[in-house]
Parts: sequence; structure tokens; C-alpha cells
Amino acid sequence: MQFNNHIRTLFDRCQLISCKFNLEPMAAEHTVHQLPSPLSTIGAKTVWDVDSQSLYYVDINVAAIRRYDYAENKTYSCTVDGVNPIAPVILVQGNPNHYVVGSGNKLLLVNWDGRSEKGTLVKTVYDLGESEKHTRFNEGKVDPKGRLYAGTMQLESLGDIFQSKEGKLYRFDGKTGGEFHMVKDGIGISNGLAWIQCTNKLYYIDTAALDIKEFDVLENGDLENETVMYDWRVNGEGPGYFGDGMTNDEEGNLYVATWGGSKVQKINPRTKKVELEIEIPAKYVTTLAFGGPQLDELFVATANIGTQDPPAGALFKVTGLGVRGLPMTKMMLKD
Repeated sequence: MQFNNHIRTLFDRCQLISCKFNLEPMAAEHTVHQLPSPLSTIGAKTVWDVDSQSLYYVDINVAAIRRYDYAENKTYSCTVDGVNPIAPVILVQGNPNHYVVGSGNKLLLVNWDGRSEKGTLVKTVYDLGESEKHTRFNEGKVDPKGRLYAGTMQLESLGDIFQSKEGKLYRFDGKTGGEFHMVKDGIGISNGLAWIQCTNKLYYIDTAALDIKEFDVLENGDLENETVMYDWRVNGEGPGYFGDGMTNDEEGNLYVATWGGSKVQKINPRTKKVELEIEIPAKYVTTLAFGGPQLDELFVATANIGTQDPPAGALFKVTGLGVRGLPMTKMMLKD
């Protein structure tokens, strides 16, 4: 398989004092709905905006920012001249038309009204510089305290990204031109991030590692006590798919998109077991986020690569899961 051509991608503000942990999984009848949207080559990096009731995501190599409008049941898309690729997209607190996006080894601020076919480049927020020109941003999310965590990977054109360990995970306080703090290196493909605030844990997916790492988060945002919470390998062999994007519900469960697996997995970090598998009618499932007026609908993006037939590349939502997500935090960007 030519993964170099395939994988270009590959809190949530916890307002509860304690997590609503349910140790016994609850049965629920869920339904998968296809939403009106362009078929993305690699749809990725979903983020739900409570204020506009919209889901934002990107098509990485097409370099498009997409917005699914919940009320209109319609998806809008834009491109920004000179910005290619795009991953991730981050919402900015206090300015609904501003977004921080990764493009190559830079973070850029762009302006888009959410409807027009073109956005505009405002400025460079941060440039990793010459020493990291062989990498690009691939994932990024804002933690419950408003700090951006953004991860990189080696450029696909430079070799096998599954063997490379050139990626890094950074923390950024949001000050334009401010300091990036590296919190982890030796990464293959930076992907899923999820915080469980009431346990003070960060969960992280390096797609190439075939596992989910667990960290304790220090007050300053540094990470410690790295452990493997979940390993997809059995007797050293992978399952034939890879963990990609990740989110969590208010009960502290993780939901993982599977690249090549045609499904979303619900994983309980306390039991370290898969409690539910949600079949998605696309082989490459990339990213997901809870949204909707009650935050009880799971939005799922997919990829359409090679010779796959529709609905590969479509946007989906899953209803009837019987759980709710948490509002996603926006980035506090300061000059």
C-alpha cells in the first residue's frame, strides 16, 4: 500500500466537577447519517463551534476549510491563496471570522466569513523555522485552559512516514510570535488529542505507533508519566488499520477514528477495552467531534483516495449514542 500518497493527515471545556463515569456500558441504538458535503480527498480535523452551531473541518491536500451549517444542513468551503496544505483548523476566541491553520511548518491566521469561496491570509502566527522545514503540522487542538497543542510529522515527499520519527508535539500559549514549548518528540504521525479534565489526563495518538498514550498534565501544560493506555497490536501485529483522530464524551470515554478500518471505536480508558464499534460506510475514517444543539451527535469525517466510490470522503453524523460531548475550547490568540 502506498501510504505516502494516502495519509496526508492521517477541551473541550469540562464544566463538570467530576466525570460521570459509568463503568457498565449502556446499550444504545445508533444511526449513521450522510450529510450534504463535498467528497473530501482527506477530510480531517473536525471542531464544533457552539456559538454558530457549525462543524468546521479541512480537506488537507485540497487546502480547503469547510463549514457544515447545522441549521441549514449545508456545507460551505473556501480556499486561501498561497496556503496549501491546510491542517489543522483552530477556532479563535472573540473573532468568529478568524481561524488559525497549520500550513507546512507554519501556523497562519486566516479570515473567512464562513460562506464565501475565498478566505484571506492575515498573518503568520508562528514559524518553526529552517530546522523543522522537513516537517508539517498535521494535528492541533486547544486544551481546557485555552492552550494550543499542535503536532507535526515528516513531509510525505521525504520518505516513509511510518518509519520516520521526525514529528513533535508542541504547546503554544497563543501569543503571536511567542514561544513554542516542545512536550514530546520522536513522533511518526501526530494525530488524536483528547483531555479528560477531571482526571487531569491527556490522551494522544501517534498513528504510526499503533497505540494511545496517556499523560498527566502539569499546571504549566507540560506532560509527564507517559504510559500506553491502549495498544492495537496483538502479538506484535497490527489490526490492519490505524488510530487517527480522537474525541471524548462527558463520561470520559474516547472515540477514535480508524484509518483503513471503516469504523469508530469507543474505548473506555478505565477498563482499557473497546466498548462499541460504529461502522462508517467509508474505509478511511479520519476525525470526529461531538456537536449539535445538545452535543449528543457525533460528526465523522472521512477520506476518498484512490479509486473508492462514494460515500467515501463524505461527512457523517451518528445519532442515538445516548451520550453527550463537551464544548470545545477556542484558542485565546494574543498580539
